[in-house]
Amino acid sequence: MNMKIFKFLFFVVLTVSITTLTGCRSKRPSADLYGSDNMYGGSIIDDDIQLNPDNMGLPMDGDRSLFAPVMFAYDSSQVNREEAAKVEAVAKYLNKGKAQGVIVEGHGDERGSREYNLALGERRALAVRDYLISLGVEASSVQTKSLGEEMPENMGHDEGAWRMNRRGVFAIY
Repeated sequence: MNMKIFKFLFFVVLTVSITTLTGCRSKRPSADLYGSDNMYGGSIIDDDIQLNPDNMGLPMDGDRSLFAPVMFAYDSSQVNREEAAKVEAVAKYLNKGKAQGVIVEGHGDERGSREYNLALGERRALAVRDYLISLGVEASSVQTKSLGEEMPENMGHDEGAWRMNRRGVFAIY
């Protein structure tokens, strides 16, 4: 009988321990995720900018021709050294006050599911955003948007086309 009580108490202690350790997890996002400000897509855009109601409230007139896009390796959201100068040029432009802000649009190639490519596009846009902020650009002036595989630069179905589609585009407003 002594062994039955011991097993029962062991089971109770184990159950309470597991419940305590797993049941009280915080629902707040981690401060380490994408920087400490937890502004995943940037802050709200000022009211005096003309907004496009069909485009989630983002500016209609972002100029995508001012800067070359940042290109990414396959299945990567890391800004390579070879591409860093492009981000630095945008940061310099924004830090001189030549524009109100930028929307960083993350793109992917057609490989993988739509959901995966939207998530990868968001990670790419956030990586560029984080780099811009590290270069002194005000966080509130950098928005992000993922387009995944929805707007390819090249409609081909080979490595050359896919390479052109893995990019982060700067829409300056």
